Amino acid sequence: MSETFAQALKRLRGSRSIRDLALLAACGKTVIGDLETGRRQPTMTIAAALDSALGAGGYLRDLAGNPPGTPATVRAAQFQAGFAEQLAAGPMTPTSLEEWEVTIARHGRATRYRPEAEILDDLLADFTDLRALLGYRHPPAIRRRLLSACASLSGLLALTLLKLDDPGARDWWRTGRAAAAQAEDRPVLAWIYAQESYQLYYGGDFAGALDLAIRAQQLAGGLPCVADALTAPLEARVHARAGRRDETADALRRAEVALARLDPVDQQASAFGYDAAQLAFHSGSAWTLLHDTTRAWDQQQRAIELYPEENRLDRALVALDRAECLTWDGHISDGAHLAAGTVAALPTEFRSPIVLYRARDVAATVPETDRRLPEVRVLQELLALPSAG
Repeated sequence: MSETFAQALKRLRGSRSIRDLALLAACGKTVIGDLETGRRQPTMTIAAALDSALGAGGYLRDLAGNPPGTPATVRAAQFQAGFAEQLAAGPMTPTSLEEWEVTIARHGRATRYRPEAEILDDLLADFTDLRALLGYRHPPAIRRRLLSACASLSGLLALTLLKLDDPGARDWWRTGRAAAAQAEDRPVLAWIYAQESYQLYYGGDFAGALDLAIRAQQLAGGLPCVADALTAPLEARVHARAGRRDETADALRRAEVALARLDPVDQQASAFGYDAAQLAFHSGSAWTLLHDTTRAWDQQQRAIELYPEENRLDRALVALDRAECLTWDGHISDGAHLAAGTVAALPTEFRSPIVLYRARDVAATVPETDRRLPEVRVLQELLALPSAG
């Protein structure tokens, strides 16, 4: 881009008088004169007004934001943003919507193998673009699909922030629920309630977690739904914490039924799906809480066999459940060694707060009399916990 804004403005004005252009652009004649002589630099507002008045197709606006000498990388980013804005203003097509839905589904799968801090930037960038699309008028059916996409993406943002122990997750759950409700998309709304119930569970609000799980099931209405498959094992773990063995077993049986009813596309390794590996993990966790280490061990072994290596988070949580089983069975050194090794083996970017909390739970099961053991001290030091005298 070789010409300056002043040169381009004068060229595009041509034989038109400054007075006529000032009227068209709703600005002062002096302003235009000063811009053409270079005595004044354009703001983006005045550049947009002149661009529209002269029918320059964004050229003057681009010049104002990218004067000669602007680095090519900066110009590229600004041109891309401007073009994306122009696309957003145009009519949405079924293909455009399908592209967004494919992108969001890909993000859901990525939650199984990408670290939270890394995926967060991509989620926010896409949400920004989706929000811009919603700013334009669309036919009702297209707007509903856009709102559903926003709801799903909000849920992914909430899940990501939950794993990062960021309290902003709660705001994103609310945003997702509002978008899903406006779209009248009950399956997505049920999924959001089901996922949010896990936030309350991990936060220690077990009664609240059950309330949200029940709400998710009501929204599902008895139809095959990921929300049912997600909430039944959560119920099992709440019952297990209270020592209710029969209720735990019943909830796990319902989880198996819910999983079997799911369409194959929903039995996927994704935040939007539920699969046999997750059920084995959640079942093992429930039996661990009941100190039924034999059943827990069987489910943990199945989970490890089913989870792919790249799913570092869930595999680590399964290993920490195993470590707790070892401590319950009196193998304190082995349990502490496994817990410490599990955390230490994780790359730093995968040591999310949820992993560290679970490792601290394992450390808390060690009897006071055994906290001087070398393996226990290593675990305490790794987690920065106070050790016994």
